[in-house]
Amino acid sequence: MGLRGFFKRLLPEHQEIRQHQHLSLLGGLLHDPNIFHLTRHSAAGGVAIGLFLTFIPVPGQMLIAALLAIYFRANLPLAIVFVWISNPLTIPPLFYLSYKTGALILQEPALELSFEFSIDWFMSIIFEVWNALLLGALTLGSLSALAGYFLIKLLWRMTIIRKWEDRKKNILAKPSKDF
Repeated sequence: MGLRGFFKRLLPEHQEIRQHQHLSLLGGLLHDPNIFHLTRHSAAGGVAIGLFLTFIPVPGQMLIAALLAIYFRANLPLAIVFVWISNPLTIPPLFYLSYKTGALILQEPALELSFEFSIDWFMSIIFEVWNALLLGALTLGSLSALAGYFLIKLLWRMTIIRKWEDRKKNILAKPSKDF
């Protein structure tokens, strides 16, 4: 099974996405069949969009991923699936890593933060860490998007090469009927 088959098993059906409560806002834009095709370019673009938005601290990542996938003609289901790398369990470590990365780039000492899962704590600390958090998120999002894009392109190409080699072996292994 190739990469296309793997992604087809992983991704939801077109109808499921079109009927999703948050994505129904996009209406007719979801009827473009090109955003659901699985090609090397569209898959790599969808993965890159999802990975980039995973690190960006904004609400509505799924909707933003869908809009970007439509605009860039990338695979919309992959963009949405990869956005879900950031979820309630992974957001604290992702954002902490983003903050530490941003502080390192800005050459600022990172604050020692004791994490609390509350809106009050978040609102009190956000203004102190915002610059470093945003810079780190953009940096890590960009790097992960580039890595994901080129990794999918490479894996797709390797799959195609392997299929061609398998075909060549099968052709050479078959006895000739020209005698």
